Amino acid sequence: MLRKIVTIDPEKCDGCGLCVPSCAEGAIKMVDGKAVLSADNLCDGLGACLGECPQDAIQIEERDTDEFDEAAVEKHLAAMGRPLPVHHPVAPAAPAAAPHQHGGGCPGSRAMSFAPPQAASEAAPSGSRQSQLAQWPVQLHLVSTTASYFQGADLLITADCVPVAYAGYHEDFLKGKAVVMGCPKLDDNNFYTQKLTELFSKSDIKSITVLKMEVPCCGGIAVAARQALAASGKQIAYHEITIGIQGQIKG
Repeated sequence: MLRKIVTIDPEKCDGCGLCVPSCAEGAIKMVDGKAVLSADNLCDGLGACLGECPQDAIQIEERDTDEFDEAAVEKHLAAMGRPLPVHHPVAPAAPAAAPHQHGGGCPGSRAMSFAPPQAASEAAPSGSRQSQLAQWPVQLHLVSTTASYFQGADLLITADCVPVAYAGYHEDFLKGKAVVMGCPKLDDNNFYTQKLTELFSKSDIKSITVLKMEVPCCGGIAVAARQALAASGKQIAYHEITIGIQGQIKG
């Protein structure tokens, strides 16, 4: 049928991934470092992803393609473990959103920097800890390689499981650093290499620390970082640390 649908220009797409969470139907995915449509019948053609693309790589076109299929969307989102979009006929009603000045898309993917974390209050409950996170987002698929918080930063590249395994992650590693996170076992490691190459090339990174787990599959994130550093042509201080599955520092 002839209808409106999203089209993504692979030449303009820089792989930032900001469009992925902004698509409520989950119709966009990353393949080899580029955003692509998973299937035409998953795209409603409304273009919520347009406002999230910093490279203007996403447009709406009218062409002959499969009809938008809400049942297929429901099945697709269920397989991904994601909730149904609020306009779906069987989705629960969403509360009214507070007004904001940014365009459409997922608020969780917008770049934010925080004031430096303050020391924990003396009145804080015993055992409480102060978060040392000073930015958002942190996932490699979502961060912008030109975000201001990367300029002049010490960068921490963290495998997803490390903060769970290592109890002192915030104080011992995250404090004072910008951070990106990923899982080379579940994601495309070639994408990580491309994204990190772009990050190293575009940002004035002062140092790189890679935190990975001792399991073999986790080494991929360090491989991606090393390959990206070589491809960037930059001379940046580089350090790798391995965390054991019981939380010990192994080297």
